[in-house]
Amino acid sequence: MRNTGATTVTDASPDRSRSRPRVSADGFSLAKLLLEGRAFFALIAIIIVFSLLSPYYFSVGNFLTMASHVAIFGILAVGMLLVILNGGIDLSVGSTLGFSGVIAGFLMQGVQLTTFGVILYPPVWVVAVLVCVLGALVGLVNGVLIAWLKVPAFVATLGMLYVVRGAALLMTNGLTYNDLGGKPELGNTGFEWLGFNRLLDIPIGVLVMAVIAIIGSIILNRTAFGRWLYASGGNERAAELSGVPVKQVQVSVYMLSGICAAVAGLILSSELTSAGPTAGTSYELTAIAAVVIGGAALTGGRGNIRGTLVGAFVIGFLSDGLVIIGVSAYWQTVFTGAVIVLAVLLNAIQYRRRVKLPSPAGGSPTSPQKDKATTADPALEKTAG
Repeated sequence: MRNTGATTVTDASPDRSRSRPRVSADGFSLAKLLLEGRAFFALIAIIIVFSLLSPYYFSVGNFLTMASHVAIFGILAVGMLLVILNGGIDLSVGSTLGFSGVIAGFLMQGVQLTTFGVILYPPVWVVAVLVCVLGALVGLVNGVLIAWLKVPAFVATLGMLYVVRGAALLMTNGLTYNDLGGKPELGNTGFEWLGFNRLLDIPIGVLVMAVIAIIGSIILNRTAFGRWLYASGGNERAAELSGVPVKQVQVSVYMLSGICAAVAGLILSSELTSAGPTAGTSYELTAIAAVVIGGAALTGGRGNIRGTLVGAFVIGFLSDGLVIIGVSAYWQTVFTGAVIVLAVLLNAIQYRRRVKLPSPAGGSPTSPQKDKATTADPALEKTAG
């Protein structure tokens, strides 16, 4: 009888293992496809609708112009995604963007050394490096406050939002740096290259966004840091017990977010050929919206670069389309807000469905790296769903 019982259990096991693929196959329905690819389908719908409403919308030239507008938000959103994957939030990216532009404008106007009676005009590449270092420093302060001093991310970054914006206003006395083109005799020309030049007819800002997205994808999908990031965002305590350097990861993602904001500030200032202390106001909300529309979970641990970029294009193409057909700016705000609310609702539905799936295989997260992070340790395995 004991042998028969063992045989019975053995015979039942293959049946149960065969049923799992059927659960996965049944789960791959049209509704699931539309839910998980909602940002992409929304982008296609936006293009079709506005192409029918305006004869000027569907053209290569217009798409490239809109893409150059999206690049600012896309770069910010990539940095914001890293923070949100970690379970945090960064409300200071808009202010960092504006402050970065102000620093670039200040340096391009010349740095006067009164002690030596000279004015230094640093070349553009030096300006870009210094501005990126500034963005990293702002992110470092955020990271230290959150990781080491245990200040809530919302409070820490909200405080830095005001500090950085105030610093920009103090530097300029509320004024704007104009004419950042530089002078050939001073060796500081070329700043407008980021905003106006094209390579293979593609705006430089769009190419910069693509490069940052590729680097971000490699970091998330091909490095230990990416696995640590998904693990700590899914369950910080379990990740820490598994040997993940949680605090270092937290500090790093805020520094990367600050660098992305600084790069976006350089591109925006170049496009406008001016740098004002109020630039980037509310851009942090647009970046968060792009991440949410792209399918990332605000609770951390789920999301990817591809979805975030599509989310940025959804916002950008929608806003520009409304402008092209002459919709009031007030209604544009209403439509954008409605899209964000709908995206959050769909995110809640998507991740609630995943939690209800019976097997770990059915509850795989949006990114493959989440699987790797959560199955590396039994403690983390509990957070995979």
